[in-house]
Amino acid sequence: MARLTVWGVEGIGEVTRGADIAGMILDRTELRDGDVVVVTQKIVSKAEGAMAQVDASNPLSHKPLVERESVRVIRRRGELIIAETKHGFVCANAGIDLSNVDSGWAALLPDDPDRSARRIRDGILGRTRINVGVVISDTFGRPWRRGVTDVAIGSAGLIPVVDLRGTQDAYGRELQVTEVCVVDEIAGAADLVMGKAAGVPVAVVRGVNPEWFAAPAQGGGVLDRVVRTPQEDLFR
Repeated sequence: MARLTVWGVEGIGEVTRGADIAGMILDRTELRDGDVVVVTQKIVSKAEGAMAQVDASNPLSHKPLVERESVRVIRRRGELIIAETKHGFVCANAGIDLSNVDSGWAALLPDDPDRSARRIRDGILGRTRINVGVVISDTFGRPWRRGVTDVAIGSAGLIPVVDLRGTQDAYGRELQVTEVCVVDEIAGAADLVMGKAAGVPVAVVRGVNPEWFAAPAQGGGVLDRVVRTPQEDLFR
């Protein structure tokens, strides 16, 4: 029987610019080949210096940052802006976040989340020779559904989308369109143990299908394997 084990990595503490996230993780948990390490965008942004100052006394002072970080505004409603980022993500306020950061600061999305994931994975591999996957997660809303969930904005060492087209379902019928975004599913599972306010920015998922781990030739990340191009997107 397939079984996943997911746990939060506690004791990471405050992350500042230049922090060695791979080293912090290794200091606080034991990893095995085949584990997937899920890291929240917030600490990646802090470590990479993707932060901007805002006026702590003005709750709307980050709005100019939203305009700056957007390549296209999809919709406005009151103070809410749904925008497309340079990465191709469509999300609230261009992914700019004021939660879990010091007053007077806003966290921006990492410049290249896939590269961020590769850096963490390489840091772990270089120290331990342990082969892990890494997912950078962030909280997104979803059209037509209430509530938020964590999704992958970057990944390394994994096949982001598993293509099941051409295989058969349990009744022997050939699957025609089924592609599973496993990095999003892993990010959502990790969020259940990290929470939104518990101060646990890293989780480990153990027991994922080993076939999801990518050989170098099968590489790729979220930006080139998950985000739809405008030509494929029926809603843009």
